[in-house]
Amino acid sequence: MTRNSQIRTNRGVDVTLSLFALAGLFSFPADGTDQGTVAPSQVKEYHAEVPKTILELQQFRQARSVRIKAREGREGVATLLNLNPAINAWFLLKIAWKGNSTDLAFHVENPKPRTRQLLLDENYPAGIVVVEGKSRYSCDLFGGDALDQAKASQNIYAPLCDGRIYLRNPATGHRTTLEAATEFLREHVWGGEKIVVLGHIVMGEIHRETGKISPEAPAAGGAKAGVEPADRPLPALIDSSYADRALKSGNLGIDLGGPEKTGMTPGAWYPAAGNIGVYVSILQPNLIDSPILRSYQTKVNILDGVEASALCYLVAFDLDRFELGYELGTEHPGVAWSGHTPAQVKNAALPGPDGIGSIGPLIGTGLVGPEDTQRTVATFTGGFKRTHGAFEYGELALRNHGSHYGFLENGVVLSKLQPGLATLLVLDDGAVEMKTWMESDNQRLSRIRHARQNGVAIVELDPATKATVPGYFVRSWGQGNWSGSAQERLRTMRAGAALQTSQGKHFLIYAVFSDATPSAMARIFQAYRCDYAMLLDMNALEHTYLALYRRSGSQMFVDHLLSGMSVLDKSTAGELVPRFLGYPDNRDFFYLMRRDSQQVKP
Repeated sequence: MTRNSQIRTNRGVDVTLSLFALAGLFSFPADGTDQGTVAPSQVKEYHAEVPKTILELQQFRQARSVRIKAREGREGVATLLNLNPAINAWFLLKIAWKGNSTDLAFHVENPKPRTRQLLLDENYPAGIVVVEGKSRYSCDLFGGDALDQAKASQNIYAPLCDGRIYLRNPATGHRTTLEAATEFLREHVWGGEKIVVLGHIVMGEIHRETGKISPEAPAAGGAKAGVEPADRPLPALIDSSYADRALKSGNLGIDLGGPEKTGMTPGAWYPAAGNIGVYVSILQPNLIDSPILRSYQTKVNILDGVEASALCYLVAFDLDRFELGYELGTEHPGVAWSGHTPAQVKNAALPGPDGIGSIGPLIGTGLVGPEDTQRTVATFTGGFKRTHGAFEYGELALRNHGSHYGFLENGVVLSKLQPGLATLLVLDDGAVEMKTWMESDNQRLSRIRHARQNGVAIVELDPATKATVPGYFVRSWGQGNWSGSAQERLRTMRAGAALQTSQGKHFLIYAVFSDATPSAMARIFQAYRCDYAMLLDMNALEHTYLALYRRSGSQMFVDHLLSGMSVLDKSTAGELVPRFLGYPDNRDFFYLMRRDSQQVKP
C-alpha cells in the first residue's frame, strides 16, 4: 500500500490497522525546503496529468497517523497532514472511525506558524498536541464532541484547543447586485457576454474622473518631484510646469489630515492620517514628464486625450512596517477551466487545468482570520476570476493548457503558478516580490507563503539600465489578455499593483485608474519609477476596492480610496461593517498587517 492510499479512504478493509501500520512514516525534514527529500511518489502525483485531489497537488505534504479512541470506547485512526511544513499553516485532519464507511475531514489552521507546532502523539489517543517553545498543550479532539461542535458552529473560524488553532468552516460569500446580474447574463441569456462587455464599457466612462489643476500653491505635506526623502516612496517624474500647482480631486476618500481640500502636488506622496507608513498620491498621464511619454513608443500606444486626462489614485505601503497576506474568496478565483482556453490545448479528461475541479475539503473563507484582524490596516481586491483568468490568444494561450492564472494561500498550491505570468508573492520570511514567473522559480515553491498571478507585466526593471520598461504585451489586447471588448476597446476603470524601491526601502503600491488602457497604466508606473507592476481587476468599484482602517482606542474608522467604494461595505445597527474584515466575500483579496514593533526596522 502506498502512502497516498493511506491518506485516501480505504473501503472494505480494517482502516484502523492499515493506516496504523504506516503511522511511523514521517521521513521528511521539518523545514521542507529541499525538494530532493520530498517523496518521489508525491512529486509524480503533482506533475501527473490526471484527475486528482487537492492533496495530490501538495507535493511537500507530510502525514502522521496514530490510533485514537473516544470516551465511549470507539476506536479509529487520525491522520494529520501538514500541507506544507516549510509554511506550517494549513493542515488537514482526517479521522477514520472503525466501522464507518467514510472518513471525516477537517481543515485546520495554525494561526502562529512560525512558533507553534501541531503533532499527533501515539501516547495521547484523545487528541492532538500543540507545542510552542518548551510548552506542550494536550488538546482533546477525539474523546468528546469538540470537533463536531466547532463544525456545527456559526463561526467561519471556529476556535479549538482554547483558541490555539482554528477550524475553517464553509460560508456563503457576499456578492454585489452587479456581480449577480453579470453572472445571470453570462449563464442564462443568449448573447449575455456581449451585453456584459457593453456594460463594462459604459461603466468605464461613468467612473472616468479628471482632476482640476489649480494655479494655487499645493497643500503642504507632500514630497515634491525631485525631492526624495528617505522615509517615503519616490515621487512621480512630472512636467516641471506643474510642480508648483495643485491637482484637486473630489473623490479621494482617504483622510490626509486636510491637504486634499486645497489640492495636492501631482505625483507627490502625502502621509495617510492615522497610519504611519502609508502614503497617498494622485496623478494624470498628461502631467507626466514628456521624455517618459515619448519613450518606448514601440511598446506603448499613444494616449488619446480622454485617458491622458483621467485621474489615477495611488496608495503606497512601507514594507518595513507591514506584512502582506492573501485570502481566497468563498467562490473565486476558482480552479475549473476558463472559457478562454483554446480547444486544442484543453484536456477534456480533466475537471480543470491542474486536474482538480474544486479545492475541497479545503475551504476559502473570504475573510481575514481572527488573529490578524486587529493588526490589519488595509484590504484590496485580488485579480480576475477563473472565467477570464487564462489566455485565449497568443503564445501563452498555446502553452500549459492556456496558462491559467495560478495562486497559493498559506503555502498550499491551489492552482499551479505558470511561467510567463506576472506574479505577486510572499515568501516564508515575509518578503514581498513581484516578478514574471519562470520554470526555475519552482525550485523555491515550498518557501512561498502566498502568490497570485494575473496576466503579464505592465512594467518591469531593465537589469542592464535599471530603467522602468513597459511590458512586452502592453499594447497587445489579445496576447496580454487585458480584457475589454472584442473590438479591443480597452479603456475602463482598472486597478494594479506595483513594487518600488526608494533609497533601499521597498513600497507596495496599489493604484486605481479611473479610465485607462494598459498603456496609460504603464506610463503612470514609469513615472513613479516602479520596479514591476501588474494588472489586478477592473471595470467596477467592487473589483478595484481598497479600504484603510484607522484605529483610535476601541474605535475603528474606514477610509476608502475612492469615496464611492463605501457602498461595498455593510451597515448593521448603524455601524459600518467593512468588506473582507467584517463579513466573508466571494472574491479573493490581499490585506496588509502592521508588523510587531520588534519586526519594524529602525
